[in-house]
Amino acid sequence: MKLTRYKVTNFRSVKDSGWINCNDVTTLVGINEAGKSNLLLALWKLNPASGGDIDILHDMPVDKLAEMRNHTSETTFIEAEFSITEETRTVIGEEVGCNMSDVSKVSVSRYYDGRHDVDLHGIVPQTTLQETIKEKTPEGDDKEKTVSKEYLKEDLDNAIISHLPKFVYYSNYGNLSTRIYLPNVMKWLNGEAIPGIDINEDQVRTLRVLFSFVNLQPQEILNLGKDTTAEVRRNGRTPTQNDIDKTDADKEKRSILLQSASTRLTKEFKDWWNQGEYKFRFDADGDYFRIWVSDSKRPAEVSLELRSTGLQWFLSFYLIFLVESQENHKNAILLLDEAGLTLHPLAQKDLSKFFNKLSLTNQIINTTHSPFIVDTNNIDRCKVVYMDSDGLTVASDDLRQSNDKLNEKSIYAVHAALGLSVSDILLQGCKPVIVEGPSDQIYLNTIKQILIGNNIFSPKDEIVFLPSGGVKGIPGVVSIISGKNGETPIVIVDSDKSGLDAKKKLLSGDLYSGDNGKILEIKDYTGMDNSEVEDFIPADIICKQISKILPHDLDDDFEDVYTEGEPIVPQIEKFAHDYNVTLSKGWKVELAKKVKSSMLKKVFSKEDCKNWKKLFDKFCK
Repeated sequence: MKLTRYKVTNFRSVKDSGWINCNDVTTLVGINEAGKSNLLLALWKLNPASGGDIDILHDMPVDKLAEMRNHTSETTFIEAEFSITEETRTVIGEEVGCNMSDVSKVSVSRYYDGRHDVDLHGIVPQTTLQETIKEKTPEGDDKEKTVSKEYLKEDLDNAIISHLPKFVYYSNYGNLSTRIYLPNVMKWLNGEAIPGIDINEDQVRTLRVLFSFVNLQPQEILNLGKDTTAEVRRNGRTPTQNDIDKTDADKEKRSILLQSASTRLTKEFKDWWNQGEYKFRFDADGDYFRIWVSDSKRPAEVSLELRSTGLQWFLSFYLIFLVESQENHKNAILLLDEAGLTLHPLAQKDLSKFFNKLSLTNQIINTTHSPFIVDTNNIDRCKVVYMDSDGLTVASDDLRQSNDKLNEKSIYAVHAALGLSVSDILLQGCKPVIVEGPSDQIYLNTIKQILIGNNIFSPKDEIVFLPSGGVKGIPGVVSIISGKNGETPIVIVDSDKSGLDAKKKLLSGDLYSGDNGKILEIKDYTGMDNSEVEDFIPADIICKQISKILPHDLDDDFEDVYTEGEPIVPQIEKFAHDYNVTLSKGWKVELAKKVKSSMLKKVFSKEDCKNWKKLFDKFCK
């Protein structure tokens, strides 16, 4: 199952978070005390991998505690919606004895008394259970008859809950100790406490995954380091040649094992940490195990604890997630609270890339207030978390600054990240393309991903689409981009009146005077007057996805009234008006996110992509 969205209610600082849509990686951005952690903790307690006990005293909102504590069986604090795969539907159906083929999504809520509630959105799976009964014929003979046997709803609910992904919450990552006393390590890994020596669970966990990752056993390393000849002398006899040879062979084996493990860590860590060429060396001396580090600029080895806190943190974080996401927490959903704040900004950007890699096996929801952890190539995956006028936590997909400025501070990290992406373009030689809004950015980034993924388009430079906040913002963004390198960026405008006016204004100015080829109009690629970037997307995909953000009780579906060959956005707005439906301010962005998800699942042929490639080839001239 995959988490598609969730909502937190009546939990700590959260009265009603609103629905939080989830991707492979979802980033909750907000200032300290905005309530980001509470949005993770509530979700964790829906189905925790470990821990996650419901704490009535601390989890219920303080101002409602006296009232709610006597109504735990009636008060939910978390509701989550999951898409369910065909394979899982089949398994659950076989376990319970029902046909799950019509079930595409399930919602699961949890109450403060610990009970779960399962909602199949109005679908009642038909039973597949049968039993044979006997009945009397008119002649008085026994006759066998096969009849359907109803399954228990409770069994179906329990089966669905058993197949939910587990939630793993992380807020602390125990940095590796540099000088490790192996006898103590073996006791800690066996859950034993050592009087007078304090070590927390996070550090024990990191030690466990370190030895697991490099395929070493502390006991084996300790045994191989024993000096057989010294043992013989303590027993009062002279070591034989066999004793000497065994000691040499054991130490050689230990040295080779440590060298092999060091080489593996060095090689694989290099793929993630781009802040230098680091080399790790494991060393064992008697009962002690040590980690030494060097790099290309500082070839002299020093112990890990003398390197930066950021390097220590990232190594520990890397090991934990690389090992546990494949073992203990395979297919679990990882909830990462304020990860990477001790890292250098460039290392935080590497962490963001690391999240993308981890998301191939585990969905990730992380919180941050750092712009460097915001992935500007997937800005739609960010949700802003802020406090409303009553001091309650709210989450929103709307990344624009609101009029009441309640989310201004929380959203700053997102806006700062977009500003940093502009700096990256200037510093790293990327190819900037200015678009009108974030929905255009989402659509064109999706097309770029499809073209490159199908080997239809191979740009020499990274193409970055920068939203200008509407046609009025285009000149300002253009002046920033072109002011540094002297080259004006490509601009894409809609073919509606505002877009054409913007094009005319740019051509009449100094920057684009006589340079018509750098201002691209969507009409030239859709063949449609008044068309927008949405008309550059297959209409059938738009039609299907718009129905998901419109009310479901309308007499007609939009795709039934859509007129092919005419701009789709005005048709959507007219359809909403005719049915007295109010479209939200960010409906185009919400639609773009759904379309993106649908497009990335679809297989496109070269013929399908022909018109897209025609536009993208313009970016490389």
